[in-house]
Amino acid sequence: MPEVIQAPTDNETQQAGSFSSAGGGTATQAHPAEFPQAPQDAPSGSGGQIDILLDMDVPVAVTLGTTRIPVRRLLQLAPGSVLKLDRSVDAPAELYLKDSKFAEAEVVIVDNHFAVRITQIVKAGGTGTPA
Repeated sequence: MPEVIQAPTDNETQQAGSFSSAGGGTATQAHPAEFPQAPQDAPSGSGGQIDILLDMDVPVAVTLGTTRIPVRRLLQLAPGSVLKLDRSVDAPAELYLKDSKFAEAEVVIVDNHFAVRITQIVKAGGTGTPA
């Protein structure tokens, strides 16, 4: 059975800097952390360090549409099954970085591979600028 830790009583809360374990063991001292102040005019790092980030690969997900189906239907899926998505053929695909939509695009074919042509960059507030 997992150990249950009791909330401190008012008397224990008033004893600043110490607490005891749920088993009634010895008190442990807690001290506030003290950090030196950073100088205001100190350099924040070399400009070349940003290059490390600029060369990183990030996963981009392209969404053509979504659908919801019951688990019963999900378990019935097999090769050849068709799922109708919630978007029309004319609707743009959405590009995501993690869970954030950052662009809309049209699906195209390049060298026999799917690709996307960016049509709009979406700003953080949800509005976009046409590409």
